[in-house]
Amino acid sequence: MSDWIEEGAIAPGFELPSDGNAPLKLTDLRGAPVVLFFYPRDDTPG
Repeated sequence: MSDWIEEGAIAPGFELPSDGNAPLKLTDLRGAPVVLFFYPRDDTPG
């Protein structure tokens, strides 16, 4: 099993805190375009 998600594939469901610390679920955004951006850490070029 690969840990990579192919471009254009459906992302697995997950939940993360939003800016206001309220939980945000990927399923809450169903039907809307979503872009996931991962970066190594704050204050680094991304």
